Amino acid sequence: MGNTDRIIRVIIAIIVAALYFTGTVPGILGIILMVVAAVFVLTSFFSICPLYAIVGIDTCSTKSS
Repeated sequence: MGNTDRIIRVIIAIIVAALYFTGTVPGILGIILMVVAAVFVLTSFFSICPLYAIVGIDTCSTKSS
């Protein structure tokens, strides 16, 4: 997982958390979005996205030798 991908995931998670805790996105939808945000943060922290592995997407930039 590339740095840009990790940063975007964390920013989205922060935005979702802010929307949830300010009451903009309440109820079941808010809880679902918070779970998704937690997954975003965890995948950013561990630098691996299981969905990317299944689909075959690679967001890491490679250096040519």
